[in-house]
Amino acid sequence: MAQKKYLIAKLTSYLREEKIQLWKPPYTNEKKEAGKEMKDLVQKYSSKLNINENDTENMLEEIRCKAIERGTGNENFKVTGIARLDIYLPRRKSRKIPLETNLFITGKELRSQIAQEHALKENAIKIIINKKQLDLGKTLEDQGVTHNAKVMVLQLEQSDEETKRKVQEEELQCKKEKEINDKMQRTKKGLEILAEREEYLDPDSVPYLDIANQTGRSIEIPPQAKKALVLAMGYHEKGRALMKKKEYEIALPYLLDADKHFCECSTELLNTVDNYAVLQLDIVWCYFRLEQLDCLDDAEKKLSTAHRCFQRCYGENHERLIDIKASRLYEELSIDPDKVYRLSLLGFSEQEARLALRACHGNVEHAANLITNRREEKAQIRREERAKRRQRLEDVNTLKSMGYSERAAQVALHNTQGNLDQAFKFILDNPELLLEDDDDDSVAMDQFQVSQESIDHLMYMGFSRESAEQALKVFKGNIHVASQTLAHYGGVLPASLLLSPEGSSPSEESSSSKDSPTESAGSSSSPTDEDMETDAVNEILEDIPEHEEDYLDLTLEEEEQIIHEYLSYIQVCGVRLMDFMGSTRFSFMSC
Repeated sequence: MAQKKYLIAKLTSYLREEKIQLWKPPYTNEKKEAGKEMKDLVQKYSSKLNINENDTENMLEEIRCKAIERGTGNENFKVTGIARLDIYLPRRKSRKIPLETNLFITGKELRSQIAQEHALKENAIKIIINKKQLDLGKTLEDQGVTHNAKVMVLQLEQSDEETKRKVQEEELQCKKEKEINDKMQRTKKGLEILAEREEYLDPDSVPYLDIANQTGRSIEIPPQAKKALVLAMGYHEKGRALMKKKEYEIALPYLLDADKHFCECSTELLNTVDNYAVLQLDIVWCYFRLEQLDCLDDAEKKLSTAHRCFQRCYGENHERLIDIKASRLYEELSIDPDKVYRLSLLGFSEQEARLALRACHGNVEHAANLITNRREEKAQIRREERAKRRQRLEDVNTLKSMGYSERAAQVALHNTQGNLDQAFKFILDNPELLLEDDDDDSVAMDQFQVSQESIDHLMYMGFSRESAEQALKVFKGNIHVASQTLAHYGGVLPASLLLSPEGSSPSEESSSSKDSPTESAGSSSSPTDEDMETDAVNEILEDIPEHEEDYLDLTLEEEEQIIHEYLSYIQVCGVRLMDFMGSTRFSFMSC
């Protein structure tokens, strides 16, 4: 069939090239019959196409008859105005069907006529003419439909009403995806703000995140590594919060982002904690709940990664892992609700009760003691941590009282591990810190008017007039800082603090390098932006669990259902389960 169509197309092309009109004499006589000259054409094209003469004759006759039919139709159209349309129907053996109609009917009337004649559902078909969808409200003539036009009929799987409903559903889905994307952007912004905030900020007025071990004590981590770890753990906690709500489809992108940021952490860091391994398990769990079979290969890789990570954390011999048979899994980990209730009467939360009962193998008395001890330990650690930050805040205020900016004091104390005397020397040894200014309305240094009294005061201390005037301009009249700096540098300002010949101040030249990610992430140009940043941070803090072992607090409802389901498929299956109690991991301490 396909070969015949190809040969007819080739014959038609040859006839057009040679301008042969088969519907006219000598190829067609007055009775519309084939003329004798047709035999010459048969021989000619049979040889040219390398096919037998019988097939060539049949194809030429088919072309001639169609041409006569089309010519007759053209004459009728000129006389009567009745046009012939070639209708191409979907999924029919004879797809091309002629239809006669005038061109003054509307698109709706044509659609109705086609539907009635060919047993189609009117609302479930669309008509395409001249590569455009037919307008139901306009006439065929107004839409440029002509005699012998080709009409393609598309059969829809659903009616227009159903299509509109589907479009509305798609719009709602797009809106939902946009909301999810916007929420992810807010999460990213909030995490970046928190990741850049330093521990020496006032804990009572500025929330921040600290990295702590399983006991709740802060851990010293290099700034860059800390930022990557905070972002990774923040995305992980956000994903886990969504997993608790069984919103696995929304949770998965957060977990994958967490995976990306964990990969930016050092191998040494990842080898000492199980956070990364637990993340791999959470991602695989989302794959499982979403039934994403196309992620099976990735799931296998992540399970292998988790296995290796647990191996590094707990030793090659798995000293801290235990074997549990699938048939005993639920019994080993499930908690008696009555025991949870008894502990709740003592003032403990359900989460504390579940975690403690699992750790104490269901012994209520031991669990109560464990919770009490843990509460006391955590309270003591929090008191120590807050006292440490209070002391840091006092040291910052001490340096500020000496004339240094708050930012300079913060950086100096951070780099000297809180030693006040060394921080003072650190500021003087790093001239760029001396240019830090807390005054937002400060004028340019070269425009600052120095009082004669201040110059005389520094000259009385033994400094030259030129050095005194320069120092007072750089430090905008702060005699205390000017005198300390001149004394530290032998009576002459260092080159990095001198005004440039063009008159621009060193603070202006270094302003771009001075701006830290903290300032760009934590400051805003308008109250609206500030409110948005506050909301973004609060969204993060809402999802940070209070308990450092929150990831172990499983109700096991889903797990029980899945275990029963799979045990109905297989009779014996051994699984390995980690004994999480006492595992080493990092957790957030929200302040």
